[in-house]
Amino acid sequence: MQPEKFDAVVLGGGIFGCYAALYLAGKGARVALIEKESQLFQKASLVNQARLHGGYHYPRSIATAALSDEHKERFTREHRQFVNSSFEKYYAIDRFGSFTDAGQFERFCQYLKIPCKRIPEHPLFNYQRLEALYLTTEYSFDPVLLRNYYVNKVENSPNITVQKSTRLESTTQSAGSWVLTFREGDLQQPGPLAPIETPIVINATYAATNAVNRLFGVRDLDLTHEISEIAFLTSEQFKNKGLTVMDGPFSSIMPFGLSGFLSLSSVAYTHHKISYDNLPHFDCQVPEDPSCVPAAPGICTNCPRRPKSNAYKMLRQMQQYFSDAAQFTHWFSYFTIKSKLKTSYIDDGRPTDISVLSEKPKLICLFAGKVNSIYEIEKIV
Repeated sequence: MQPEKFDAVVLGGGIFGCYAALYLAGKGARVALIEKESQLFQKASLVNQARLHGGYHYPRSIATAALSDEHKERFTREHRQFVNSSFEKYYAIDRFGSFTDAGQFERFCQYLKIPCKRIPEHPLFNYQRLEALYLTTEYSFDPVLLRNYYVNKVENSPNITVQKSTRLESTTQSAGSWVLTFREGDLQQPGPLAPIETPIVINATYAATNAVNRLFGVRDLDLTHEISEIAFLTSEQFKNKGLTVMDGPFSSIMPFGLSGFLSLSSVAYTHHKISYDNLPHFDCQVPEDPSCVPAAPGICTNCPRRPKSNAYKMLRQMQQYFSDAAQFTHWFSYFTIKSKLKTSYIDDGRPTDISVLSEKPKLICLFAGKVNSIYEIEKIV
């Protein structure tokens, strides 16, 4: 089959891939958006705590904190109908074992010019475990509504062709362009798919970043990967409120966008399995199930081999920061693979890494984990 020609190809149908495709299409480019799964927005873009970072979370990484705050206002303005900005968000310092004390956190917030008001007493919190409690300004976004919005935009854009259940198989170069060949994403019936020729490829596949980079013959990113769980709760006493305890092996609970649920995560219990390989190798991947392999990880929430929930451990950990007046009910959990740069272990930072790994033809590797950094692609493309 003769290759179909596009101005650009975006690999990965999460929020970063969708935004990159829409940005290019808005400039008049004809774009192919390629997604391995049968639907867009099925993995980390959907399964996360939905925190619209304002910088508070990273007192040991000024760069990550500043980048988070840099795009918060724009993201909030452009996605206002999907943002929950009407809840009380608290940050707290654990009395034992935190890497950041109250004085450091206050100086950090002052340096970034982000508001934090110390709360000396509150009936819902247990001050015997908290060194300090602060009322801050931080929002959450609704991943489900955000998914519906972006899926509708890309699938109705006249300049974007969306190919789902499609997996990149090989690449070659021809006259300054990439020629890409594909097969069915689930690998069950790998029939021939039409190749694509393009001068620009953006790799926005997140957990599959290095597998895709290797197909282009470029360097790996130094990554680790974790199978992670987000638990979903309700609370009559704590609805429309959020608490993040930091900085160390603690936990966070906050409204999951506009859903009415609270999302709960824990540094100690959210992450079930870890892979230090540049590709996500886990013992739950089995040869008889080709829908999830290190080179093309699958959807963990739907997997019968997903880890047993740690929700009760996360909840018990979190409840020690509350008084008996606050009660919580766990309803369900989502699971996904979260990937991060190995250098993040130094300062707990989550920088956005956008690298041009090939010039002619162009290959851009976009690796990011904070939703309000979607605009970083505009600095490169």
